[in-house]
Amino acid sequence: MFTQGLFLPKIIGISLIKGEKMKEKTRTVLFWFILIQPFLDLYWFYNGKLADVLPFTLPTIIRILAVFVIFCMFFSQKQNWQKLGQEKWLIVYLALLIVYSILHLIHVKNFNSINPTDYGYSTVSEIFYLIRMLLPLLVIFFTNELDFTRNEFRHVIEGISGLFSFTIIISNLFVISLRSYETGFISANIFEWFFNPNIGYSHMASKGFFNFANMVSAVLFMLVPLMLYFMFSHFNWKTITLNVVQALAMIELGTKVALIGLIGGIIVGILLYVFHLFIIKDVKKNGKAIIVALLIEAGTMAIIPFGPAIQRYNYEKYLAQQSDNSLTQVKKELADGLKKYPSGKKRKEFLTNFIGEHYQDYALNRKFVMTSYPYKYDPEFWLKIMNEPGTARMENRRVEKAMLDQVVMTNNNKLDKVFGISYTRETNIFNLERDFTSQVYSLGWLGMILFIGPYVVIMLYALLKWLKEKEKRTYLISSMLLSIAFMLFAAFLSGNVMDFLTASFILAFVEGSLLHEIKKED
Repeated sequence: MFTQGLFLPKIIGISLIKGEKMKEKTRTVLFWFILIQPFLDLYWFYNGKLADVLPFTLPTIIRILAVFVIFCMFFSQKQNWQKLGQEKWLIVYLALLIVYSILHLIHVKNFNSINPTDYGYSTVSEIFYLIRMLLPLLVIFFTNELDFTRNEFRHVIEGISGLFSFTIIISNLFVISLRSYETGFISANIFEWFFNPNIGYSHMASKGFFNFANMVSAVLFMLVPLMLYFMFSHFNWKTITLNVVQALAMIELGTKVALIGLIGGIIVGILLYVFHLFIIKDVKKNGKAIIVALLIEAGTMAIIPFGPAIQRYNYEKYLAQQSDNSLTQVKKELADGLKKYPSGKKRKEFLTNFIGEHYQDYALNRKFVMTSYPYKYDPEFWLKIMNEPGTARMENRRVEKAMLDQVVMTNNNKLDKVFGISYTRETNIFNLERDFTSQVYSLGWLGMILFIGPYVVIMLYALLKWLKEKEKRTYLISSMLLSIAFMLFAAFLSGNVMDFLTASFILAFVEGSLLHEIKKED
């Protein structure tokens, strides 16, 4: 008995040391996994030969394997299983996800559609999607539990910003960047913007070698307050350079989200710093950093009139007016045809031929008309769209939503609101460029709350803690809260965020770090 008493503390000590070493290894794996997310978003992984090598894209398989490895490493420690058992709410939540997923798969299997392909629905693809949606939620949990230091957090965020931004800027400089709009490579770099006003926005806007310009824009928008935080708290040439380079990359992306995120993000970021300087009084005065931030804002305002974002806005406004002005003869042809064939099979034949011949005159998106919701199956729907003003016809998100509404109406199942019509069908029609609304279509209200709700709940929980407890009102926690709010706003504004793992993993890492920071203050 006495001998056992002597050796027991030693055994416990050895066990704790092993546990800490495994925790450190797991943290290192997660650190590098988040840091390589930009590489897993390269365009060629999702298009061309690399996209067709396996049934699912290579980055998705790498991500599933990586999270599985992190899961195994974390739960190789007995105390972590014990800790999980104490979190009753987490067990209930996981049970709800499993029950919902089963009911969702049963519901979406049977579907009434005018399209004989059933919009390419696949049960295997849908299961794969549900697994994908779970992965970032696991990353939130692991990030919170693994106790990342503030230095490690800074290195990850600065690394992600640098990888995205330098890739965009260098590829733009050498005119080898992919276009943010349409396909192919850009035709001019940023220096040519100032001398040739006729380049065209689609030949100017650069997304580097990444897959979705909107997704990259949302991530960089999210990073603005964090990068400003690093510059205000660690003012040196490295943080200055990273902030300038990111600003330039956001201008070159040429998207609405990147432009709003840059201009508004810098202003709000400066105001947040001033708030903490004079109201909270937890930061030191850094006049040089404020001057640099203001110079970046001034430089942005000077460049954007020549950039692709403004050019795109002016072009689409002009195109909508031209479309409306040039339709006199075409509208007469349509009116005469409808008068001649007011109903029946002849009307459908006339409309089908008319739309196929004249959809471009109405400035309709070819992919929408031909592939997403083919006009030959439902010409009456496209007739309604064509009767709308040019600005409405060219508003992609409005047409995307109209197509999905028509599909839901055709299915005529009240449970679609609860369980959705499936992600597979929705994306094969067209991935609605408005997150939260998009997930209501694919997953239903219940699925959207279960899979997307946690991101909002964590932000609101942290905000409540910030409001109620003075010690939580640190400049870092405020910057994290603002960063998450920016990402969620960008997701709603432009879509292509919550369903795309590059963005959702980075968001999950910041949210997990925010929870850890709040826990640390406790």
